[in-house]
Amino acid sequence: MAVVEVRDLVKQFDGGKAHGKVHAVDGVNLTAADGEYLVLLGPSGCGKTTLLRTIAGLEEPSSGDVLIDDHVVTGLPPRARKIAMVFQSYALYPHKTVQANIVFPLRAAKMERAERDRKALWAAGLLGIEHLLARKPRQLSGGERQRVALARALVREPQVFLLDEPLSNLDAKLRASARDELKSFQDEVGTTTVYVTHDQIEAMGLGDRIAVLSKGRIRQVGPPAEIYDDPADTFVATFIGTPPMNLVPRDGHLVGFRPEHLLPVENVRSAERTLMPLAVDRIEYLSGDRHVYGTVTGIGEATRVVARLPSTVETPIAAGETHDFAVHPDRLRFFAADEEGLRTDPIRLGVG
Repeated sequence: MAVVEVRDLVKQFDGGKAHGKVHAVDGVNLTAADGEYLVLLGPSGCGKTTLLRTIAGLEEPSSGDVLIDDHVVTGLPPRARKIAMVFQSYALYPHKTVQANIVFPLRAAKMERAERDRKALWAAGLLGIEHLLARKPRQLSGGERQRVALARALVREPQVFLLDEPLSNLDAKLRASARDELKSFQDEVGTTTVYVTHDQIEAMGLGDRIAVLSKGRIRQVGPPAEIYDDPADTFVATFIGTPPMNLVPRDGHLVGFRPEHLLPVENVRSAERTLMPLAVDRIEYLSGDRHVYGTVTGIGEATRVVARLPSTVETPIAAGETHDFAVHPDRLRFFAADEEGLRTDPIRLGVG
Protein backbone atom coordinates (compact mmCIF):
# COMPACT_ATOMS: atom_id res chain seq x y z
CA MET A 1 0.00 0.00 0.00
CA ALA A 2 1.10 3.57 -0.58
CA VAL A 3 0.19 7.26 -0.41
CA VAL A 4 -0.27 8.84 -3.84
CA GLU A 5 0.12 12.60 -4.14
CA VAL A 6 0.11 15.12 -6.97
CA ARG A 7 1.43 18.62 -6.37
CA ASP A 8 0.60 21.62 -8.55
CA LEU A 9 0.13 19.25 -11.48
CA VAL A 10 -0.35 20.79 -14.91
CA LYS A 11 -0.73 18.95 -18.21
CA GLN A 12 -1.00 21.03 -21.36
CA PHE A 13 -1.72 19.97 -24.91
CA ASP A 14 -1.30 21.97 -28.08
CA GLY A 15 -4.77 22.87 -29.30
CA GLY A 16 -3.48 24.38 -32.53
CA LYS A 17 -3.84 27.95 -33.73
CA ALA A 18 -7.52 28.09 -32.88
CA HIS A 19 -7.16 27.06 -29.22
CA GLY A 20 -3.51 27.50 -28.25
CA LYS A 21 -2.43 25.65 -25.13
CA VAL A 22 -5.20 23.49 -23.66
CA HIS A 23 -4.97 22.76 -19.93
CA ALA A 24 -6.22 19.18 -19.54
CA VAL A 25 -5.01 19.24 -15.91
CA ASP A 26 -4.76 22.71 -14.41
CA GLY A 27 -2.88 23.07 -11.11
CA VAL A 28 -4.23 19.98 -9.33
CA ASN A 29 -3.24 19.16 -5.76
CA LEU A 30 -4.60 15.85 -4.51
CA THR A 31 -3.67 13.02 -2.13
CA ALA A 32 -4.93 9.44 -1.97
CA ALA A 33 -4.27 8.10 1.52
CA ASP A 34 -2.74 4.71 2.24
CA GLY A 35 -5.36 2.06 1.44
CA GLU A 36 -7.94 4.62 0.31
CA TYR A 37 -10.40 4.18 -2.55
CA LEU A 38 -10.31 7.60 -4.24
CA VAL A 39 -12.65 8.23 -7.18
CA LEU A 40 -12.01 10.87 -9.84
CA LEU A 41 -15.44 11.93 -11.09
CA GLY A 42 -16.41 14.34 -13.82
CA PRO A 43 -17.90 14.70 -17.30
CA SER A 44 -16.14 13.65 -20.48
CA GLY A 45 -13.18 15.90 -21.24
CA CYS A 46 -12.74 17.18 -17.68
CA GLY A 47 -9.17 15.82 -17.36
CA LYS A 48 -9.73 12.84 -15.06
CA THR A 49 -8.19 10.22 -17.38
CA THR A 50 -5.27 12.52 -18.20
CA LEU A 51 -4.67 12.93 -14.45
CA LEU A 52 -4.75 9.15 -13.97
CA ARG A 53 -2.39 8.55 -16.89
CA THR A 54 0.00 11.15 -15.49
CA ILE A 55 0.00 9.37 -12.12
CA ALA A 56 0.73 6.13 -13.99
CA GLY A 57 3.61 7.62 -15.96
CA LEU A 58 1.88 7.24 -19.32
CA GLU A 59 1.82 11.04 -19.66
CA GLU A 60 4.55 13.46 -18.65
CA PRO A 61 3.29 16.52 -16.74
CA SER A 62 3.97 19.97 -18.13
CA SER A 63 4.79 21.02 -14.58
CA GLY A 64 4.29 19.74 -11.04
CA ASP A 65 5.13 16.41 -9.46
CA VAL A 66 3.73 12.96 -8.75
CA LEU A 67 4.79 11.32 -5.48
CA ILE A 68 4.29 7.77 -4.24
CA ASP A 69 5.09 7.28 -0.56
CA ASP A 70 6.83 10.67 -0.46
CA HIS A 71 9.16 9.68 -3.32
CA VAL A 72 8.99 11.86 -6.42
CA VAL A 73 8.31 9.54 -9.37
CA THR A 74 7.89 12.24 -12.01
CA GLY A 75 9.86 11.12 -15.04
CA LEU A 76 10.01 7.45 -14.00
CA PRO A 77 8.49 4.85 -16.35
CA PRO A 78 5.31 3.06 -15.24
CA ARG A 79 7.13 -0.17 -14.32
CA ALA A 80 9.29 1.72 -11.83
CA ARG A 81 6.29 3.19 -9.99
CA LYS A 82 4.93 -0.13 -8.63
CA ILE A 83 1.49 0.62 -9.99
CA ALA A 84 -0.97 -1.50 -11.94
CA MET A 85 -3.53 -0.04 -14.31
CA VAL A 86 -6.79 -1.57 -15.57
CA PHE A 87 -8.19 0.05 -18.69
CA GLN A 88 -11.71 0.36 -20.04
CA SER A 89 -10.89 -2.16 -22.82
CA TYR A 90 -9.30 -4.75 -20.44
CA ALA A 91 -6.66 -5.38 -23.19
CA LEU A 92 -6.66 -9.18 -22.89
CA TYR A 93 -4.76 -11.32 -25.39
CA PRO A 94 -7.48 -13.19 -27.32
CA HIS A 95 -5.26 -16.15 -28.29
CA LYS A 96 -4.07 -16.79 -24.71
CA THR A 97 -5.91 -18.61 -21.94
CA VAL A 98 -7.10 -16.79 -18.84
CA GLN A 99 -4.14 -18.18 -16.90
CA ALA A 100 -1.69 -17.08 -19.60
CA ASN A 101 -3.21 -13.59 -19.58
CA ILE A 102 -2.92 -13.37 -15.79
CA VAL A 103 0.73 -14.48 -15.64
CA PHE A 104 1.85 -12.45 -18.67
CA PRO A 105 3.46 -9.60 -16.65
CA LEU A 106 5.20 -12.17 -14.45
CA ARG A 107 6.62 -13.98 -17.48
CA ALA A 108 7.84 -10.63 -18.80
CA ALA A 109 9.62 -10.16 -15.45
CA LYS A 110 11.18 -13.65 -15.89
CA MET A 111 9.60 -15.06 -12.73
CA GLU A 112 9.90 -18.83 -12.33
CA ARG A 113 6.94 -20.79 -13.60
CA ALA A 114 5.99 -22.38 -10.28
CA GLU A 115 5.86 -19.00 -8.55
CA ARG A 116 3.85 -17.30 -11.28
CA ASP A 117 1.37 -20.20 -11.37
CA ARG A 118 1.02 -19.94 -7.59
CA LYS A 119 0.29 -16.24 -7.86
CA ALA A 120 -2.19 -16.78 -10.68
CA LEU A 121 -4.12 -19.32 -8.58
CA TRP A 122 -4.11 -16.94 -5.63
CA ALA A 123 -5.42 -13.99 -7.66
CA ALA A 124 -7.98 -16.13 -9.49
CA GLY A 125 -9.22 -17.53 -6.19
CA LEU A 126 -9.57 -14.06 -4.71
CA LEU A 127 -11.69 -12.96 -7.67
CA GLY A 128 -13.65 -16.23 -8.02
CA ILE A 129 -12.41 -17.17 -11.49
CA GLU A 130 -10.37 -20.34 -10.76
CA HIS A 131 -12.75 -22.36 -12.96
CA LEU A 132 -12.04 -20.10 -15.93
CA LEU A 133 -8.25 -20.46 -16.10
CA ALA A 134 -8.27 -22.74 -19.15
CA ARG A 135 -10.72 -20.64 -21.18
CA LYS A 136 -10.03 -17.98 -23.80
CA PRO A 137 -11.34 -14.39 -23.44
CA ARG A 138 -13.96 -14.94 -26.17
CA GLN A 139 -15.57 -17.58 -23.92
CA LEU A 140 -16.04 -15.12 -21.05
CA SER A 141 -18.73 -12.61 -20.16
CA GLY A 142 -17.89 -8.93 -19.81
CA GLY A 143 -17.80 -9.23 -16.02
CA GLU A 144 -15.49 -12.24 -16.18
CA ARG A 145 -13.10 -10.41 -18.52
CA GLN A 146 -13.03 -7.50 -16.09
CA ARG A 147 -12.03 -9.86 -13.26
CA VAL A 148 -9.29 -11.39 -15.42
CA ALA A 149 -7.88 -7.89 -16.03
CA LEU A 150 -7.96 -7.23 -12.28
CA ALA A 151 -6.24 -10.56 -11.55
CA ARG A 152 -3.50 -9.72 -14.06
CA ALA A 153 -2.94 -6.44 -12.23
CA LEU A 154 -3.11 -8.07 -8.81
CA VAL A 155 -0.38 -10.68 -9.39
CA ARG A 156 2.17 -7.90 -9.71
CA GLU A 157 1.41 -6.98 -6.07
CA PRO A 158 1.37 -3.26 -6.88
CA GLN A 159 1.41 -0.49 -4.32
CA VAL A 160 -1.33 1.33 -6.23
CA PHE A 161 -4.25 0.31 -8.46
CA LEU A 162 -5.28 2.77 -11.17
CA LEU A 163 -8.65 1.94 -12.75
CA ASP A 164 -9.86 3.82 -15.83
CA GLU A 165 -13.63 3.30 -16.23
CA PRO A 166 -13.32 -0.51 -16.04
CA LEU A 167 -17.10 -1.07 -15.89
CA SER A 168 -18.19 1.10 -18.81
CA ASN A 169 -18.42 -1.85 -21.23
CA LEU A 170 -20.87 -3.76 -19.00
CA ASP A 171 -24.64 -3.54 -19.11
CA ALA A 172 -26.50 -1.81 -16.27
CA LYS A 173 -27.37 -4.98 -14.32
CA LEU A 174 -23.84 -6.35 -14.54
CA ARG A 175 -22.33 -3.01 -13.54
CA ALA A 176 -24.26 -3.12 -10.27
CA SER A 177 -22.87 -6.55 -9.32
CA ALA A 178 -19.40 -5.62 -10.58
CA ARG A 179 -19.39 -2.56 -8.29
CA ASP A 180 -20.02 -4.82 -5.32
CA GLU A 181 -17.20 -7.13 -6.42
CA LEU A 182 -14.77 -4.26 -6.92
CA LYS A 183 -15.51 -2.79 -3.50
CA SER A 184 -15.22 -6.18 -1.76
CA PHE A 185 -11.99 -6.86 -3.63
CA GLN A 186 -10.44 -3.55 -2.59
CA ASP A 187 -11.59 -3.97 1.01
CA GLU A 188 -9.87 -7.36 1.11
CA VAL A 189 -6.54 -6.47 -0.52
CA GLY A 190 -6.40 -2.94 0.96
CA THR A 191 -4.36 -1.53 -1.94
CA THR A 192 -4.55 2.22 -2.53
CA THR A 193 -6.88 2.68 -5.49
CA VAL A 194 -7.56 5.63 -7.79
CA TYR A 195 -10.65 5.04 -9.91
CA VAL A 196 -11.84 7.16 -12.84
CA THR A 197 -15.50 7.35 -13.83
CA HIS A 198 -18.10 9.72 -15.27
CA ASP A 199 -20.85 7.72 -13.53
CA GLN A 200 -21.93 9.30 -10.26
CA ILE A 201 -23.59 6.06 -9.10
CA GLU A 202 -20.25 4.26 -9.35
CA ALA A 203 -18.51 7.13 -7.58
CA MET A 204 -21.01 7.29 -4.71
CA GLY A 205 -21.03 3.52 -4.29
CA LEU A 206 -17.29 2.86 -4.47
CA GLY A 207 -15.37 5.84 -3.20
CA ASP A 208 -14.10 6.48 0.31
CA ARG A 209 -13.70 9.99 -1.08
CA ILE A 210 -14.63 11.59 -4.38
CA ALA A 211 -12.69 14.26 -6.25
CA VAL A 212 -15.05 16.11 -8.62
CA LEU A 213 -13.28 17.62 -11.65
CA SER A 214 -14.35 20.15 -14.24
CA LYS A 215 -12.21 21.72 -16.97
CA GLY A 216 -9.02 20.29 -15.51
CA ARG A 217 -9.61 21.60 -12.00
CA ILE A 218 -10.80 19.99 -8.80
CA ARG A 219 -14.06 21.51 -7.66
CA GLN A 220 -14.49 19.52 -4.43
CA VAL A 221 -12.96 16.55 -2.58
CA GLY A 222 -14.77 14.71 0.19
CA PRO A 223 -16.74 11.63 1.27
CA PRO A 224 -19.79 10.81 -0.87
CA ALA A 225 -22.30 12.07 1.70
CA GLU A 226 -20.49 15.41 2.00
CA ILE A 227 -20.27 15.85 -1.77
CA TYR A 228 -24.01 15.23 -2.06
CA ASP A 229 -25.29 17.11 0.99
CA ASP A 230 -22.88 20.06 0.98
CA PRO A 231 -21.70 20.78 -2.56
CA ALA A 232 -18.97 23.41 -2.75
CA ASP A 233 -20.38 25.12 -5.84
CA THR A 234 -23.16 24.98 -8.39
CA PHE A 235 -21.22 22.65 -10.70
CA VAL A 236 -21.02 19.97 -8.02
CA ALA A 237 -24.61 20.65 -6.95
CA THR A 238 -25.96 20.03 -10.43
CA PHE A 239 -23.54 17.30 -11.53
CA ILE A 240 -24.23 15.09 -8.51
CA GLY A 241 -27.75 13.82 -7.98
CA THR A 242 -30.53 12.41 -10.16
CA PRO A 243 -32.45 14.65 -10.58
CA PRO A 244 -29.85 17.32 -9.76
CA MET A 245 -30.18 20.03 -7.14
CA ASN A 246 -32.77 22.72 -7.87
CA LEU A 247 -31.36 26.27 -8.05
CA VAL A 248 -33.64 29.30 -7.71
CA PRO A 249 -32.26 32.84 -8.37
CA ARG A 250 -32.83 35.43 -5.64
CA ASP A 251 -31.14 38.81 -5.10
CA GLY A 252 -27.79 37.90 -6.67
CA HIS A 253 -27.73 34.47 -5.05
CA LEU A 254 -28.95 30.99 -5.93
CA VAL A 255 -31.05 29.07 -3.42
CA GLY A 256 -30.43 25.33 -3.75
CA PHE A 257 -32.35 22.31 -2.51
CA ARG A 258 -32.42 18.64 -3.43
CA PRO A 259 -35.60 17.33 -5.14
CA GLU A 260 -36.28 14.91 -2.27
CA HIS A 261 -36.36 17.83 0.20
CA LEU A 262 -39.09 19.69 -1.70
CA LEU A 263 -42.26 18.17 -0.22
CA PRO A 264 -45.96 18.98 0.04
CA VAL A 265 -46.29 21.45 2.89
CA GLU A 266 -48.27 19.03 5.03
CA ASN A 267 -45.27 16.65 5.00
CA VAL A 268 -42.81 19.24 6.37
CA ARG A 269 -43.81 19.26 10.00
CA SER A 270 -41.72 22.11 11.30
CA ALA A 271 -42.42 25.50 12.80
CA GLU A 272 -39.75 26.78 10.44
CA ARG A 273 -40.33 25.83 6.84
CA THR A 274 -39.81 27.77 3.65
CA LEU A 275 -43.01 27.81 1.61
CA MET A 276 -42.78 27.34 -2.15
CA PRO A 277 -46.04 27.25 -4.11
CA LEU A 278 -45.53 24.84 -7.03
CA ALA A 279 -47.52 25.12 -10.27
CA VAL A 280 -47.47 21.48 -11.36
CA ASP A 281 -47.31 20.68 -15.08
CA ARG A 282 -46.10 17.07 -15.23
CA ILE A 283 -45.73 13.99 -13.01
CA GLU A 284 -43.53 10.93 -13.67
CA TYR A 285 -43.72 7.63 -11.80
CA LEU A 286 -40.26 6.10 -11.44
CA SER A 287 -39.41 3.08 -9.25
CA GLY A 288 -42.15 3.89 -6.77
CA ASP A 289 -41.26 7.58 -6.57
CA ARG A 290 -43.22 10.45 -8.07
CA HIS A 291 -41.17 13.09 -9.89
CA VAL A 292 -43.26 16.26 -9.85
CA TYR A 293 -42.22 18.94 -12.37
CA GLY A 294 -43.42 22.51 -12.22
CA THR A 295 -42.65 26.15 -11.56
CA VAL A 296 -41.92 27.30 -8.02
CA THR A 297 -42.57 30.81 -6.73
CA GLY A 298 -42.36 32.59 -3.41
CA ILE A 299 -38.62 32.50 -2.67
CA GLY A 300 -37.17 34.23 -5.72
CA GLU A 301 -37.62 34.26 -9.46
CA ALA A 302 -40.21 31.87 -10.85
CA THR A 303 -38.12 28.80 -11.68
CA ARG A 304 -38.80 25.36 -13.10
CA VAL A 305 -37.91 22.67 -10.52
CA VAL A 306 -38.55 19.02 -9.75
CA ALA A 307 -39.70 17.40 -6.51
CA ARG A 308 -39.02 13.72 -5.83
CA LEU A 309 -41.74 12.23 -3.65
CA PRO A 310 -41.19 8.75 -2.18
CA SER A 311 -44.03 6.23 -2.07
CA THR A 312 -44.56 7.08 1.62
CA VAL A 313 -45.81 10.55 0.61
CA GLU A 314 -49.40 9.90 -0.48
CA THR A 315 -50.57 13.53 -0.85
CA PRO A 316 -52.73 13.81 -3.99
CA ILE A 317 -50.93 15.92 -6.61
CA ALA A 318 -52.29 16.56 -10.09
CA ALA A 319 -50.91 18.26 -13.19
CA GLY A 320 -52.46 21.65 -13.81
CA GLU A 321 -52.91 22.57 -10.15
CA THR A 322 -50.85 24.73 -7.80
CA HIS A 323 -49.96 23.03 -4.53
CA ASP A 324 -48.08 24.43 -1.54
CA PHE A 325 -44.69 22.77 -1.14
CA ALA A 326 -42.01 23.54 1.45
CA VAL A 327 -38.38 22.86 2.35
CA HIS A 328 -36.94 22.65 5.85
CA PRO A 329 -34.41 25.52 6.28
CA ASP A 330 -31.63 23.05 7.20
CA ARG A 331 -31.92 21.61 3.70
CA LEU A 332 -31.34 24.90 1.87
CA ARG A 333 -27.96 25.70 0.33
CA PHE A 334 -26.85 29.10 -0.99
CA PHE A 335 -24.49 29.92 -3.85
CA ALA A 336 -23.19 32.99 -5.65
CA ALA A 337 -25.00 33.66 -8.93
CA ASP A 338 -21.80 34.03 -10.95
CA GLU A 339 -19.60 31.80 -13.12
CA GLU A 340 -17.86 30.12 -10.17
CA GLY A 341 -21.08 29.58 -8.23
CA LEU A 342 -19.32 29.11 -4.88
CA ARG A 343 -21.16 28.44 -1.63
CA THR A 344 -22.12 31.56 0.30
CA ASP A 345 -23.52 32.37 3.69
CA PRO A 346 -27.28 31.80 4.13
CA ILE A 347 -29.64 34.59 3.19
CA ARG A 348 -32.88 35.38 4.93
CA LEU A 349 -35.95 33.70 3.47
CA GLY A 350 -39.55 33.80 4.55
CA VAL A 351 -40.96 30.93 6.62
CA GLY A 352 -44.45 29.66 7.04
